[in-house]
Amino acid sequence: MNLQRTSIFGSDNIGIYVFTNNKYSLVPRGVDKKLIESIEENLGTQVIEAQISGTFLLGIFVSGNDNVILLPKTTTEEEFSFLKRELKDCRVEIFDSRVTAFGNTILMNNKGALIYPDFTEAEVKFLKNITGLDDIEKGSIANIVTVGAVGAVNDKGGLTHIETSEEEIKRMEKIFKVNFDIGTINFGNTFIKSGIIVNNKGILIGSRTTGPEILRIQKAFGE
Repeated sequence: MNLQRTSIFGSDNIGIYVFTNNKYSLVPRGVDKKLIESIEENLGTQVIEAQISGTFLLGIFVSGNDNVILLPKTTTEEEFSFLKRELKDCRVEIFDSRVTAFGNTILMNNKGALIYPDFTEAEVKFLKNITGLDDIEKGSIANIVTVGAVGAVNDKGGLTHIETSEEEIKRMEKIFKVNFDIGTINFGNTFIKSGIIVNNKGILIGSRTTGPEILRIQKAFGE
């Protein structure tokens, strides 16, 4: 599994700009070609340059897995049509919720999902229907309700906020069917998602991530 440090627009917070699954990576339009090459090499995906809700914060607004990609209701018709056309091997859906930052509020792999506790039961039902996942649970991580912001998961392992309790880790391992470890990113940042882009093939991390943090990340994802 490949691992490489990188930055986007001079920022170490690479996870707020990029969404990836094992088929596609959505990146902001106009990113450095070297970044695109790095994603293709390390994550093994097709790279699509796009925007959501008129912004480049794709990692914040988009969530999903290999089967479905969820977009907020603030997505424009043009953006939606473009992604439907480009993402031929995934179902692309607008999730009509008052919540829009799905990257921060949904933690998902191909086996399960942990979601923001204020999603309604109707929204949970929609998510189960649209993703085909039976194991979708509402909850928090280390007393933080934006669960997607403080964790990262693929189908091999997961990394979560350093103050995640043992009980929470056991629950997440049951939901996602993988082992989890605790850690930080980008020299002590506990908001894991902000500094990592990960799928089953590779990992990109913010350029300030330290050696000890990298060892923890490699251990978490089975490397």
